[in-house]
Amino acid sequence: MLPPRTDFPEGFTFGAATSAYQIEGTRGAGLSHWDTFAATPGNIIDASDGSRACDHLTRWPEDLDLVRDAGFDAYRFSTSWARVMPDGVTVNPEGLDFYDKLVDGMLERGLQPFLTYHHWDLPADLAAQGGWQNRDIAQRFADLCRAVNARIGDRMTSAATLNEPWCIAWLSHFLGAHAPGLRDIRAASRAMHHVLLAHGTAMQALRADGADNLGIVLNFETSHPADDSPEAARAAQTQDAIYNQWFIRALMGQGYPDAALEGIGPHLPQGWQDDMALIAQPLDWLGVNYYTRRLYTGNAGLWPHASEAPGPLPKTQMDWEIRPEGLTEFLTRLARDHTGALPLYVTENGMALEAGAEITEDARRIQFAGDHLRATKAAMDQGVDVRGFFYWSLLDNYEWGWGYGPRFGLVHVDYETMTRTPKSSWHAFRSMLKG
Repeated sequence: MLPPRTDFPEGFTFGAATSAYQIEGTRGAGLSHWDTFAATPGNIIDASDGSRACDHLTRWPEDLDLVRDAGFDAYRFSTSWARVMPDGVTVNPEGLDFYDKLVDGMLERGLQPFLTYHHWDLPADLAAQGGWQNRDIAQRFADLCRAVNARIGDRMTSAATLNEPWCIAWLSHFLGAHAPGLRDIRAASRAMHHVLLAHGTAMQALRADGADNLGIVLNFETSHPADDSPEAARAAQTQDAIYNQWFIRALMGQGYPDAALEGIGPHLPQGWQDDMALIAQPLDWLGVNYYTRRLYTGNAGLWPHASEAPGPLPKTQMDWEIRPEGLTEFLTRLARDHTGALPLYVTENGMALEAGAEITEDARRIQFAGDHLRATKAAMDQGVDVRGFFYWSLLDNYEWGWGYGPRFGLVHVDYETMTRTPKSSWHAFRSMLKG
């Protein structure tokens, strides 16, 4: 059951979220490193790619109608770097034309546009030159942001530079689960720094161009010891430093955490300390993505001396434990330890759920969303300034390395016919938001 809208203050923003590569299809875009990653055997569970995705490129009016008709206030979307700059450098006017139309479509439907400049689809030409391992990626990214802002920035309610830099850097360069699929501590360490340098460089450029209401979206994931041993406690502490502290501390001018520097520090680019002031550009808001927690045991192997352990809680289709109170904990922890009075948004929260015999019946998703909305309100009741909540995702879509198996959507997508069918959860949000 979803809580009533009246539980939240006047002006609280309810939205639905998507990302470009996961829904658009790649027609008209340049090659991205997700295209080349997906074309490599073994990287994607079902050997699929984003070439068609949900065909949002042509079906966007129908999709925006679904956002409006559910009663949402806002739509969080991203621009594809490979569509705007197919080679990573040269602007493609036709790519910007698409986003121009899309934003006008949002405004015509009374939806507030919440832009994310980059949600993971790095142009393959930049990836071939080292991508996030190279310092010059910061200026390349700033150029992208300036080009997009020049075309559609005047109509944005807000804009985020990056979505989930932990995924861009660590998941992709150390764990190897996302493009470019590396497992290299030096590559990962440099990406962990350069992704923040790119954010700071872009923020400075966007401010110079007159953009406002700017932020960044970070993901947070509770890290708990799996047992009572000192080794498990240390493993959980180290993972917390890498995942939950590295980015927010740097953004807030608090420096990188020592527990993460132990392993990452020796591989950072020379002179990295000189970049920390640029990275800590003032933010207007912070986006918080929250899905799950993980349990860790210690191991005697290489740093970070941590192994993941299964947990006892109910799980989603992704095998992620469901723990709504973690969202309250992160929102209050952020305000207490890092962000102070900075406004926060829950920019992603949702669950993957298998489609059963009745593809639109998803009572567990309604319960999940309701529990996390109540967790958000619990943080607000403790004085945290949370301004909005975005459900992930509007549509079933391409779930990166998992392919088209996991379904996060409020709307079912038939990947053969592209037919959209609202699920019970979409109708539950509609009842809540329209009263």
